[in-house]
Amino acid sequence: QVQLVESGGGLVQPGGSLRLSCAASGTFFSIITMGWYRQAPGNQRELVGTITRGGNTNYADSVKDRFTISRDNAKNTVYLQMNNLKPEDTAAYYCNAGYTVALYSRVDDAWGQGTQVTVSS
Repeated sequence: QVQLVESGGGLVQPGGSLRLSCAASGTFFSIITMGWYRQAPGNQRELVGTITRGGNTNYADSVKDRFTISRDNAKNTVYLQMNNLKPEDTAAYYCNAGYTVALYSRVDDAWGQGTQVTVSS
């Protein structure tokens, strides 16, 4: 089982920056992909971006060129650097990890508890 703990959310003015962190712990063989999703009130959870163990990234069009995902495999930690934040970025941000518990085992999903990001003047 993998546990994910997020940190770094808060209140920021439009145009500001925040950096989210998510640390994985527990028992696993390998963490394949880590990523961030977000959910605003009344909306479905949506992809923000993902990063593979090898460093390949994928972003939602709405955050490209503003958000950057990075990963420290030695620390089992993923980061989300958010720049030029907009009010529409306000949401609860959730960390996700796809992991295996053994060589050739299936990939299971783990989710963090979420951290709130509010962009407002």
